[in-house]
Formats: sequence, structure tokens, C-alpha cells
Amino acid sequence: MTRLTALLISTTLALGAVSAQAQAQTAAPKPAATVAAEYRLGAGDVIRIVVYQNPDLTLETRVSETGVVSFPLLGNVRLGGLGVSAAEKLIADGLKNGNFVKQPQVTLTLVQVKGNQASVLGQVNRPGRYPIETADMRMTDLLANAGGVATTGGDQLVLTGMRNGQPLRLVIDLPSVFGPNTEQGRPNDVLIQNGDVLWVDRAPLVYIYGEVQRPGPTRLERGMTVMQVLAAGGGLTQRGTERGIRVHRKGADGKVQVVQLGMDDSVRDGDVVYVKESLF
Repeated sequence: MTRLTALLISTTLALGAVSAQAQAQTAAPKPAATVAAEYRLGAGDVIRIVVYQNPDLTLETRVSETGVVSFPLLGNVRLGGLGVSAAEKLIADGLKNGNFVKQPQVTLTLVQVKGNQASVLGQVNRPGRYPIETADMRMTDLLANAGGVATTGGDQLVLTGMRNGQPLRLVIDLPSVFGPNTEQGRPNDVLIQNGDVLWVDRAPLVYIYGEVQRPGPTRLERGMTVMQVLAAGGGLTQRGTERGIRVHRKGADGKVQVVQLGMDDSVRDGDVVYVKESLF
């Protein structure tokens, strides 16, 4: 065998190996796409059931407190806790196995969602109870249904409910939900379940009085300093002075203490900033 022949054989074998590897990669199964969880029927839901070409079996009814509906020919059928497609299959199987309909095509539609609800209370634009229409409903979805946080609302939210038979109380920092580290989605945007209550507290306040243009309460922003509080109050009057500014602060024992802070020092929720009149 000449050197040229050996080289040609080696090249052919290498190309065959590369081709086989490419075919194997092409044939490799791709990971299945994540399927969103389906809404599960609950007590109080109003549903409409239609069986194709069987108008006598059309039914609009409410799921009972025990999760049961009464369906023609089948009697009581337990649909509570089932997804819509599973409920359709259960009714279709019952009609087929009972020899009532040979090839039943069942369609179930949600008319009113009453079985799964969550409440939003506190400083939101539209407090109240809202239906959980999808199984993957998030905290931000529920908050959006309530019209979002009101101008008087703060950034700290409290979610209460039950998880795995245990009480849940979760404090959520709303800005962190939309933070920069969202490569994996929004992990702090928790799933909402039936019976959850979302509470939006009032925004923290700081009070300013004395020789300022606009005395009164003002919203306390994060890391707000004495200088920023004075700016929120419109600045000092002509008689005001930065010297001797006093901050009245309630201590852990509930007693009010007078502290002297620098212009770059941070204030706290409930602080009262007093600006004295200049003596000269």
C-alpha cells in the first residue's frame, strides 16, 4: 500500500466518524418544553359542559362544596381538584363506558372562577378578593389585579396562607422581585394559592416641622438622609438654620428621645425632624 492510498483511507474513516457523530447529535432527543400547570376546579366554580352533537347533555352548573356536580346519565361526578382536561376526560369516559355515547367529545368551560381566590388588602388601589384563574398565578399578577400599590403604600408586602398543611407568613421586598438578577426568572415572585392574603402596608413616613417651606409628613425613601428630608420639605425658610437640627425618635421602650444627626445621616420611620429658627 502506497503512502497516498493510506492517507486517502485515513481521511475517509475520519470523515465517516464525523458524519456519524453529527447524525447522532441530530437524532438526540431535545428536552421537552415546560408545560404550564392547569387550573384545578374548586368549590363554587361555575362551569359549562358541552357534549358534541348531544345538546341534551349540555349543562351549566356550580361545583358543590364537596367538589361534586350532578351530570345527566352519570349522576354525581367528583370534579373538584381536577384540571379542566382531566374533568373532560372523566365525563367522556363515563359516557363511553356506560354506552351512552360511542365517541363522546366533551368540552368544559369555566364560566365563573369562585373556587380558588386570594385577597389583597391594605394600601392598594382596588382591595378585595380575586379569582386565581391559572395555576401559575404569581404575586405580581395578583397585585396587578388589585390595581397595584397605592401612592400611600410601601415596598414591604406580607403574604399569608397555607402550604403543605402548615401556616405560611412571607415578607416580600417588592423592589427585589424586579432586581437585576433575573436570569432564572423572578424567584421572589411566589406562586399564589387558594386562600392566600396579600397585605400591603403603608409607606414609612418621616415628619418635618419648624422653619421649612412645607412642614408635615413625607414619604421615607430608602437610605433617606436629613438633607434629603429638608429638600422634600422645600428647604429652609429665611429664618431657618441647619445648626442645631434635632430629630425626635421613639426608642425601643416607646419613649421619645432627642438625637442630633448630621446632614448625611439616615433617618428612620416615624422620625420627627425639627428645624430651629436662627437667632441671628
